[in-house]
Amino acid sequence: MRIAMGIAAFAATLCVAVPAQAVDQEKLNQIIAARPDEDKARDQFRHPAETLAFFGIEPGMTVIDALPGSWYARIFVNYLGSDGHYVGIRYSLDLYKKIYGDQYEERLEQIEAWPDNFIEMAKKFDENIDASFFHMGDAPEELKGTVDAYVYFRALHHLNRIEAHYLEDSAAEAFELLKPGGIVGIVQHRAPETASNGWANGSNGYLKMSRAIEAFTKAGFVIEATSEINTNPRDEPTEEDFVWRLPPSFEFKEKDREKYAAIGESNRMTLRFRKPE
Repeated sequence: MRIAMGIAAFAATLCVAVPAQAVDQEKLNQIIAARPDEDKARDQFRHPAETLAFFGIEPGMTVIDALPGSWYARIFVNYLGSDGHYVGIRYSLDLYKKIYGDQYEERLEQIEAWPDNFIEMAKKFDENIDASFFHMGDAPEELKGTVDAYVYFRALHHLNRIEAHYLEDSAAEAFELLKPGGIVGIVQHRAPETASNGWANGSNGYLKMSRAIEAFTKAGFVIEATSEINTNPRDEPTEEDFVWRLPPSFEFKEKDREKYAAIGESNRMTLRFRKPE
């Protein structure tokens, strides 16, 4: 059963101040400024300095990054430093079988290469980084209770769209992995709360904020703060739309490209949860 709209409204009233932690804003800003222009071109939609500060990410932390790509990995590796531990995580093999269907066997070689590819990518940015990888549902025992932060950047929709329990299972695993006081940071394409649950189940990329809150509070987390850092009011999807019409995907190629470019990247919720001490 979905949480009522009132919970999302309640979340919007929470304090959005950056937590009083040892965020090294100067170092973070320097790392972000030093990236390639291609990466920096997307900062207007992704606001990495503000987002990571809002999550309270500090140098030296152990951070799990769901579905890691090079865009955020370049920042994390250089910011966490040699004292940090950067962990990549992808969906369970069981979920990938359902996502890919008949194409799963064709993609198996690629899937099996992900651990090595992730570590190679991280080492490319800083050879001294402590990097590791696992699939959801298969966390190493020694990692449990040691993680400072678990971040999901646009990674929740596939966890919810096929069978909703995958999202709840991931939230429960995150709770087990995090230290007491550890945080979950979420940036996710945001569906209007008035949208039908069928359209907003993740199949179109969008998810209701109330659904994210439901899954993580059910796992035992406390929602500590929300932010409008990554809000884009120009993105007003209808139930005829899906998120990949927008940049950077431009699924419709040249058709209406100028219109979608003018909208920009998707409207996104930004949430911070904490595991109770």
